[in-house]
Amino acid sequence: METQIAEANQRLKNSAGQGGPNFVQNAILGPLRDKRVATLQRITIAFQRAGAQAPTGLQGVATCSVQDDGTGNDNGDQNNGDQNGDQNNGQNQDQGNGDQDNGQNQDQDNGDQDNGQNQNQDNGNQNNGGATGQITCPAVANRLGQVPARAQAEVQRNLQLLETQIAEANQRLKNSAGQGGPNFVQNAILGPLRDKRVATLQRITIAFQRAGAQAPTGLQNLATCELGNPGGGDNNGNEEDEGDNGNNGEDGGDGEQARGPVPEDFVDIRSVRPNVNIPRTQQNGSRGTFSVDCGRNERRIFNSDNVIVAPGVANGAQHTHDYVGNVSTNNQSTNESLLAASTTCRNGDKSTHYWPVLRALGQQEFDANRRGGGLDGNVGKILTPVQVQITFKGNPTAKVVPSPQFLRIITGNARVGGAEPNAGWTCTGFENRQLTDKYPLCPRGSRLVRIFDFQSCWDGQNIDSANHRTHVTFPQADGSCPQGFQPIPALEHRLVYNVPQGPNFAVDGFPEERHKPVTDHSDFINLMNQQQMGQVVNCINSGRRCR
Repeated sequence: METQIAEANQRLKNSAGQGGPNFVQNAILGPLRDKRVATLQRITIAFQRAGAQAPTGLQGVATCSVQDDGTGNDNGDQNNGDQNGDQNNGQNQDQGNGDQDNGQNQDQDNGDQDNGQNQNQDNGNQNNGGATGQITCPAVANRLGQVPARAQAEVQRNLQLLETQIAEANQRLKNSAGQGGPNFVQNAILGPLRDKRVATLQRITIAFQRAGAQAPTGLQNLATCELGNPGGGDNNGNEEDEGDNGNNGEDGGDGEQARGPVPEDFVDIRSVRPNVNIPRTQQNGSRGTFSVDCGRNERRIFNSDNVIVAPGVANGAQHTHDYVGNVSTNNQSTNESLLAASTTCRNGDKSTHYWPVLRALGQQEFDANRRGGGLDGNVGKILTPVQVQITFKGNPTAKVVPSPQFLRIITGNARVGGAEPNAGWTCTGFENRQLTDKYPLCPRGSRLVRIFDFQSCWDGQNIDSANHRTHVTFPQADGSCPQGFQPIPALEHRLVYNVPQGPNFAVDGFPEERHKPVTDHSDFINLMNQQQMGQVVNCINSGRRCR
């Protein structure tokens, strides 16, 4: 929190002489309050996880203010009382000439320089075109390689901090639209964001070094972000982005980064050879299955949080999740709040299941201008699955043991190049052929299928781990669990969709991951009580098929 205050004061100093009447509140104090709210919430969660009563009223200390430092300039408060266009703080007073175009050539009279705004905005507001755009930054996680066990907690914390920094910068960009001079975005948003990322990337390097490992090279080269898509379009050929010519995210020639997917991300399922191998169940194996009906998210329960990876962080996923089961899951959830909530599961199981939504491109959705949706590059109509199957299966070589309550598992990986990118894509009638790195194009009469097989070998002790993966693992080739792990009921999510014909759909993801199919993933928190889990285990170990 001290770092946040120092950074805000530095930003206040760097932006002296810029902004309108609400600049400090919108571009500095507001974002600082949002950071402090999230940090204070994490402190509260830390108390709760330790089984202690959290201090009351912490959220009441989130709001900061600007105080006069005695110099008479109100800490660089942008001369907010002088809103008559003079702005005589050392700036050129002749600022009503329409030159505030963020360094672009205003004379490019091709009709597409105003992104839908009035091009004659020569009123002295220096509003850099009035467009908020979207800040994009280089991906970091896929540049780290194998993270040492001793460094995983610190690395994961800083990776999440990088995501939070981007989200806050985009919110600041939105809040400050119509304010600032020609270098406002660079000086007040992109520059401070780069400084934050430099410090965060340095902490990742130090975490490797403290673990006695060689730190990845070139991380500091990933610090600089840029402003793309200044027209606010959705990069999928919709009416808001005329330069894109309907190419589903490829570069339309206007310099913006492609959001994806691209045609190369799709393949005809009929061209894929059968590749699914299921280990034969041995004499001591467990053959039963237990299925639970939790609906298809007919209630349209959505948010862009991820309580497993980013507890307490709003929009921690930067993409929208479908939820079935527990109806209360969000970034503020605790074990206690989840147990107190209701569920969509017919057997009363309060477990939570969530995965990124699938969208039909070229259609509008309610979140087109919201975080997690269009503001994070996720656009198109959210598709409700026509079928959701949640099934627990046995182990080919042994009986299963009960999964502990509150166990958290993530399968698949939201990052290109990340660990265990095992989420499968296929089509009905072709489910012996699964893809991880391509979207399948299904023939007529066949539907798209997403299959998530969860890790089913547990370390016997932990309900979670620093990287949310090492407390569980996948069975070996013969189906047995590695030494030190024991088999638990193997969860599978199977989702079936009607999608548009052709390469016209995509899964939600982090903005920089370009909607690659390999980033698909699914999440599970086990809320079953002892009796419910006992029914699952007994059914599987006795070889029955139960619902």
